[in-house]
Amino acid sequence: MAINTIVLVHGAFADGSCWAKVIPSLMKRGLKAVAVQNPLSSLADDVTAAHRVIGMQEGPVLLVGHSWGGAVITEAGNHPQVKGLVYVAAGAPDSGQSFADWWKDYTPAPGAAEIKPYGEGYVALTREGVRKHFVQDIPSDEADIVYATQGPLAVKCFGDKITEAAWRTRPNWYIVAAQDETIPPDVERDSANRMGAKTLVLESSHVPMLSQPDVVAEFIAKAAASL
Repeated sequence: MAINTIVLVHGAFADGSCWAKVIPSLMKRGLKAVAVQNPLSSLADDVTAAHRVIGMQEGPVLLVGHSWGGAVITEAGNHPQVKGLVYVAAGAPDSGQSFADWWKDYTPAPGAAEIKPYGEGYVALTREGVRKHFVQDIPSDEADIVYATQGPLAVKCFGDKITEAAWRTRPNWYIVAAQDETIPPDVERDSANRMGAKTLVLESSHVPMLSQPDVVAEFIAKAAASL
């Protein structure tokens, strides 16, 4: 049975509005789409937020995560209503791994240098970091909205461990962002291979859902139709 409900999970330095272009594209394809608003205060808190939204849906869902949201869906995806996972330039730690563990063996992407303290215990991306290394393939006025609406991330999030990686027991898909300057594209490719994910490689920044929303929506829709 095809899945009709898509739950979208944003990452760090973002909020649910990062899916604003994908949601109408999914709706045109006859799908219901709802975005989670992560508190970005811990993995457990973000999983709770995702589970709250999943539990409010009727029937099975396809869970989609971007960036840090990949770690969230890796944990939250164990919810019984979740039938599949789509990773969009996203973290995919294994059981017992944290997000920091997941990418620690790779050379940091240029955007990492633009992650700066944002009050006690939190970090955020600088305006230059957003424009040049996060969403470098969308117009600067749109990039400035991304900067203004970003959610600062609790530093502790990157050290929180996955208990059981849902991608090991759920069908999964992965969009690799080949021009990503926030997460190294090599870790994305290697993760997709390790997971056995059905993979699409896009020549995009870290946020293909903003620069190529119709392509991302079509990939999600095909995943939903295959379940």
